[in-house]
Amino acid sequence: MKLTFHPLDLKLKHTFQIARETRTIQNNVIVLLQDNGEVIGLGEAAPTSYFGEDVNSVSSVLAQSADLLNQSDPFQVEDITNRLKNEFPKSAAARASIDIALHDIIGKKLKIPLYRLLGLNKPESKITSFTIGIDTPEKMGKKVEEAKDFPILKIKVGFKDDIEILRELRKMTTAVFRVDANTGWTPDEAIKKLNLMEDLGVELVEQPFPVGSIESLRQIRRHVKIPVFVDEDIKDSKDIPAFSDAVDGINIKLMKCGGIREALRMIYTARAHGLKIMIGCNIESSVSITAAAHLTSLVDYIDLDGHLLVTNDPYRGATVDKGKLTLPDGNGLGAGARSGVPLPSM
Repeated sequence: MKLTFHPLDLKLKHTFQIARETRTIQNNVIVLLQDNGEVIGLGEAAPTSYFGEDVNSVSSVLAQSADLLNQSDPFQVEDITNRLKNEFPKSAAARASIDIALHDIIGKKLKIPLYRLLGLNKPESKITSFTIGIDTPEKMGKKVEEAKDFPILKIKVGFKDDIEILRELRKMTTAVFRVDANTGWTPDEAIKKLNLMEDLGVELVEQPFPVGSIESLRQIRRHVKIPVFVDEDIKDSKDIPAFSDAVDGINIKLMKCGGIREALRMIYTARAHGLKIMIGCNIESSVSITAAAHLTSLVDYIDLDGHLLVTNDPYRGATVDKGKLTLPDGNGLGAGARSGVPLPSM
């Protein structure tokens, strides 16, 4: 297989702010794998500095992976992804881009969509949440107004006045709220705020504390009724057992775990420990969002809105209508370039 890749700079509709960072552009990488000069598989890396990756590190890993892929059969996904994990253990987004492209090639070769390749039913249209990033009260209100067709909103919290702003947003909408603190609270803050949020229609909370605060997670579960999910704490399947008695659920992201193969292991591991599952994303194009969408029949909650937060997604794939996420028709991922946007040359 021949591997090529190129940067993809996604421009955000609004400045995106969470408890620990702010950005206006998401710098991703698109991967193309071509097998025997015929079938092209698409993949995407959406790196984050929190996990120590950026475009440069992803590009370096991809360049170093070219020889391995050149000598490999695309159907040897397990061998390829295991070798990549051994060689690049801290480069999950880079590995995810190759993993996604491999699954796309296989589906196209077999002329079946990815969910069938994985032995799954076609996912029914489910509701994805829509993310409201941290901003001034006025701008957060404007974002909620723009998202009026979405029945579930994921509100970024973890700042001083978050409970007051949440109260104001509740006056504007009847949507279900999910809140994500992105490691921004202390235990005392979390207990106080989550108890107040019970009356504001908050369905669940993600990652209230910095990574490794397992005793604090156990503590708040004894004092609040809102289900607690972890995101940054759980990178792959090996991290799950330690949290099985500390949280209610986990957030799986292809970019965090290394791709579809590991995401499936995480799903089965979480189920074995009685945990709920959300499938989430970074800010991504329709390529990797669509890859994740093929797994939605296996999860409880969907947060796949990264492609909706940008203005220049050059790809088409999973669509969203009034919050309902629907897979495209087609083999493999079913994703491709939008009309008038040619694929880069191999």
